[in-house]
Amino acid sequence: MSESANKLSHPKGLYLLFFTEMWERFSYYGMRAILMLYMTKALLYDKDFASGIYGNYTGLVYLTPLIGGYISDRYWGNRKSIIAGGIIMAIGQFLLFLSASFRDVNWSTAGVFFFLGLFALVVGNGFFKPNISTMVNSLYPPNDKRIDAAFSIFYMGINLGAFFSPLVCGTLAEKFDYRWGFLAACIGMLIGLFLFIFLKDKYVITSTGEPIGGKPTKKLDKEIENNPTAKQEFDIRRVIFWIIIYVTLLFLFYFVVPFSKNNFVSTIIFGTSIPAAGFIITDPTLTKAEKSRITVIYIIAFFVIFFWAAFEQAGASLTLFADRQTDRVIFGWEMPASYFQSVNPLAIIIFAPLFAMLWTKLGQKNMEPPSPLKQSIGLFLLSIGYLIIAFGVKGVTAEQKVSMFWLFSMYILHTLGELCLSPIGLSMVAKLAPARLASLLMGIWFMSTAMANDFAGMLSKLYPVQNPETGIIEATHFLGFEISSAYEFFMVFVLMSGLASIILFFLNKKLVSMMEARD
Repeated sequence: MSESANKLSHPKGLYLLFFTEMWERFSYYGMRAILMLYMTKALLYDKDFASGIYGNYTGLVYLTPLIGGYISDRYWGNRKSIIAGGIIMAIGQFLLFLSASFRDVNWSTAGVFFFLGLFALVVGNGFFKPNISTMVNSLYPPNDKRIDAAFSIFYMGINLGAFFSPLVCGTLAEKFDYRWGFLAACIGMLIGLFLFIFLKDKYVITSTGEPIGGKPTKKLDKEIENNPTAKQEFDIRRVIFWIIIYVTLLFLFYFVVPFSKNNFVSTIIFGTSIPAAGFIITDPTLTKAEKSRITVIYIIAFFVIFFWAAFEQAGASLTLFADRQTDRVIFGWEMPASYFQSVNPLAIIIFAPLFAMLWTKLGQKNMEPPSPLKQSIGLFLLSIGYLIIAFGVKGVTAEQKVSMFWLFSMYILHTLGELCLSPIGLSMVAKLAPARLASLLMGIWFMSTAMANDFAGMLSKLYPVQNPETGIIEATHFLGFEISSAYEFFMVFVLMSGLASIILFFLNKKLVSMMEARD
């Protein structure tokens, strides 16, 4: 193979991680597709109670990678963490299978298995998710131009699993029995786990054949060796200081801050973010350059919150819009509103290879945009997507329906924005994080997604709905502004993501210089 072909090709380990993540996502999204239906139709939980469980689960799923990343960086390493996480998640899916099997025999036992299953999935995901993402970067030598393209390919695996899992698990659950849907999710997790266990030693290796993701070495950092008091400060004063900050923030978020007041999960998610980030950046073993690069991760993670808070309306307010105000009739057949959820993963599968080739080609010509600029473009495309649908519904009353063209167009633009932001963010964290903190900082990155998901639920409540008794649109309010139409609701996201895009664009050069900082 020619040298130029080698530069364009990717390590075989990338494709092993691709398929491992694909099957794990099959397991996750397959279970998620039937979770609400199972709670409301099989366990007969109240809709509000079931919605609360669903929100708590999806929020905690993105919080536990912080803990899993810490354990991986200090004790287990990527490989052991991925295997442990995969086993725990498979057990969680099997517990859900048992729950569905017992629901007609003993409702209480079914409930116990159900909550144990969700708990296992939350814990297992914490070990699995940050570590498999970190390993992608380790396949390449430092400063390799193919890394952004590699994460675009890896990201396609995520969405491939997300695309076909609801079709498989949903069909088995709704046409036969819920237990078969959960069992299919369990089998999907086991397939991904077995692939990784049996092929990792052959393919998840460096270009020189050394295994990737082993147990962390015990060698102390140079700064600790040269500063005997550094370790003592890490163990005592710094820990106590951030514990005090953490407890104080939990109190404030739970009892004082309006958007999370009396909401336990919101309190944990938002209350954990600041002390976790502060604890890492104040590590005395970090060099000045490392602190600079970690600060970039924090800044970008902040902007990512606005992207996902708007993007994740797909599962909330945009589903209501698809159901109530979108004409879904095609040649006499009415397409279910839920089918719009497949547009994004399908578009990812189509466009991700093109983006991977684009970044590779631009990288070879030294024309590839830096990561912050790509993510600014992603936010801009998100804003334009909402602007298009806002234009489509302007002047439309609650009784009228609009063409599905507007919703399709918005989802396609959102997908293009996602490809500029999400896989690039994973790549950026992997490249900028110090090796000894790589998985922990990936956990911080996913914590921004947890905050965004929680924030998305709050913003979704702004969607104005028609009172079924009076027929009058019940307006909502945001930052002192009244929202009484779908147009005004969508414009909130146009302005929010557009402003974030502009600010990030002007911060680009400063962030790039911080990314390139040297001691």
